[in-house]
Amino acid sequence: QVHVVESGGGLVQPGGSLRLSCVVSGRSSDYYAIGWFRQAPGKEREGVSCIRSSDVSAYYKDFVKGRFTISRDNVKNTVYLQMNNLNPEDTAVYYCATDIICNPYQITFLLDSWGQGTQVTVSS
Repeated sequence: QVHVVESGGGLVQPGGSLRLSCVVSGRSSDYYAIGWFRQAPGKEREGVSCIRSSDVSAYYKDFVKGRFTISRDNVKNTVYLQMNNLNPEDTAVYYCATDIICNPYQITFLLDSWGQGTQVTVSS
């Protein structure tokens, strides 16, 4: 059974940066895509970014393009989300997931099962 643990969230001022980490256990991270999702209060969970294992292609939703960067370290079974130039609209609980669709057109979760997430709050 795959288990994920997210960390790295916190309170940051607009324009600031954070780096989220997702540690995957239960199977090697070499063989599947991993995605970051977020859920703001009163809103549905939405895809943010994902990275594939086959060609390490990365995809981003338009609202984070140019500001967020996803990367993976298969030795450490960890995926990172570097978030720069944060704004209040980025405030949410951020989750990672492995059972996903990851392509230029979709960042979608297939299994509605989540870790505890990590809270990101952007406020002055």
